[in-house]
Amino acid sequence: MAKYVLIPDSFKGTLSSEDICRIASEEILRLEPEAEICAIPVADGGEGTVDAFLAAVGGTRAEVPCTGPCGQEVMGFYGLLPDGTAVVEMAAAAGLPLAGACRDPEKTTTYGVGQLMAHALSRGAKRLVLGLGGSATNDGGCGAAAALGAEFLDAEGRAFVPTGGTLTQIAHIRMEGLRETLAGAEVTVMCDIDNPLCGPAGAAAVFGPQKGADAAMVARMDAGLRHLAEMLEKDVGMEVLTLAGGGSAGGFGAGAAAFFGGQLRMGIDVVLDLTDFDRKCRGASLVITGEGHLDSQSLRGKTVVGVARRARALGVPEAALVGGCETALDAVYAEGVSGVFPIHPALCTWPQAAVRTEEDLRFTMGNLLRFKNGRPHRSLPFSYMAPNVIR
Repeated sequence: MAKYVLIPDSFKGTLSSEDICRIASEEILRLEPEAEICAIPVADGGEGTVDAFLAAVGGTRAEVPCTGPCGQEVMGFYGLLPDGTAVVEMAAAAGLPLAGACRDPEKTTTYGVGQLMAHALSRGAKRLVLGLGGSATNDGGCGAAAALGAEFLDAEGRAFVPTGGTLTQIAHIRMEGLRETLAGAEVTVMCDIDNPLCGPAGAAAVFGPQKGADAAMVARMDAGLRHLAEMLEKDVGMEVLTLAGGGSAGGFGAGAAAFFGGQLRMGIDVVLDLTDFDRKCRGASLVITGEGHLDSQSLRGKTVVGVARRARALGVPEAALVGGCETALDAVYAEGVSGVFPIHPALCTWPQAAVRTEEDLRFTMGNLLRFKNGRPHRSLPFSYMAPNVIR
């Protein structure tokens, strides 16, 4: 009896990772009714991270009123896993969709993220997994730190909660309250980018415009984050300007490392560990993974390559189902990927691909399984193995 491990990321805009697991499972059981299937939906730390973990390992979803990115009350949430780990995605309290028309990263806050973390700690969580992604903020995580007990003082000694536009007003940071709140807790940060905190590749310059920042605002926010880094080195004792990933989520990567002692890790590595991937892979004949587009960015440890590295170490081949891909894949294969299968069998536009994604995924799964098992299968046009989606 064959065993399959399904561990895809979502095809953004078309299918969630849970949808892909469901479709792949249905096709496997249609052709191999006795097959054993282990499904592990994946999210990268952004929107959907909590639900993906709960679908993969079980647990409960806690809904908590908290402060949204624009100061409004929103219904946030986090996941409590069976082992007591709490998974918090910052998008649940500070995500760009929650900002609506109020897209001003100089004014938005991560305060609600800290409230979710505090609530999880009050329920006994000793390990927090914080997913960074999809943020509307640029406050370096100061809002979240304030919600957990940190105090930020201006030059007159007045306490305030910094936002992206007021970071330069920080004259002193007091950490006693935060350290008491986090005592004994371990924080792991899911961070899939390596951008630094400041500069041309930093949080404000790269991600500020998509949050509503113009060029002048970007310059001000970059200066604010640089000032925050100086304060963190002076009062917290940590240098964050050169921290890889410090620029993620409006500087929250740097803030999470300095304020919470958070360890920044690639999201897929956190998923593989928390879902006990190595054990679930034992005896598997094939790992099937996937993501919307396979390109040079995938080599930095995103789902397909991150899973391939682990599967190769376990001696299990991996097939990657992708919406599209670059044609130069030697580097991907060198990381342990056994085969890449773009799912769209004919040249099509993005709107056409979006409509037919489920049908094409089923088609590709069927052909992959028939090939694996040495069965006759429908012939594929040559273009099938090329990146076929016109964007």
